[in-house]
Amino acid sequence: MAAITVRHVINRRHFLAATMVGSLAAAGMARAGAQPLVGDAGTVATLNAGHVPTQWGMALPGITTSFPANGREIALTFDACPGGCDDALIDTLVRTGVPAVLFLNSRWIDAHPDRAAQLAANPLFEIGNHGTRHVPLSVTGRSAYGIRGTRSVNEVIDEVWTNHNKIAALTGRPPTWFRTGTAHYDDVAVSIVHELGETPLGFTVNADNGATASASLVRSNISAAAPGSIVIAHMNHPKSGTAAGVGAAIGAMQAAGWNFVPVSGRAATG
Repeated sequence: MAAITVRHVINRRHFLAATMVGSLAAAGMARAGAQPLVGDAGTVATLNAGHVPTQWGMALPGITTSFPANGREIALTFDACPGGCDDALIDTLVRTGVPAVLFLNSRWIDAHPDRAAQLAANPLFEIGNHGTRHVPLSVTGRSAYGIRGTRSVNEVIDEVWTNHNKIAALTGRPPTWFRTGTAHYDDVAVSIVHELGETPLGFTVNADNGATASASLVRSNISAAAPGSIVIAHMNHPKSGTAAGVGAAIGAMQAAGWNFVPVSGRAATG
């Protein structure tokens, strides 16, 4: 049974954050306890000014990549990067009753406002934050797959917070999960996401390799997942093999006694 949870590095940043939360709480500006400074982007920027990253990647401490399973359980997540909408994939999830976190990028929402509203209204789906510009999250402009990342603390905050507000308006509640474009972060950026009240959600299994995998490979990748795995795939390439592969995997795995479960309530947050 997989049991990887969010890990926090106790450092000067978190000491300062805890101290400032204590002072802000008296004015009603912070959550009770040592919770992230939700809605106070300016304070988060101040806390992180001058911090230099020491780590880079997709599975850093503070990024949730799996959950403690109760038997044969896995969770599906789909990224809506700028592009189209894979209606066949969504129809498959609805028909089979399989929940998923749908990570909507700001530009995808702008291009598909009606579809975004429909998905947000469906209790089967949880809407996650896939960023504003769909870029790696870095305070130094570090790149992934040839895509240049955010270049400062303020750009990191803008990448998270602008779409945070858009999704909150769309769904009526703030998003729990964040996944940046390319899924790459530095460790300062990971801390900023937490301090803004979201949790970076990574993955255990890359099902469709950026919507480039064949249907048979998508099915194979998902079917090989261990209990507690979080699967990433894409919902913005309707001509890819993702929908067919996901559908085949769901049918075979459900027949074998697997359950597809929501991430929230199982994976660690905060």
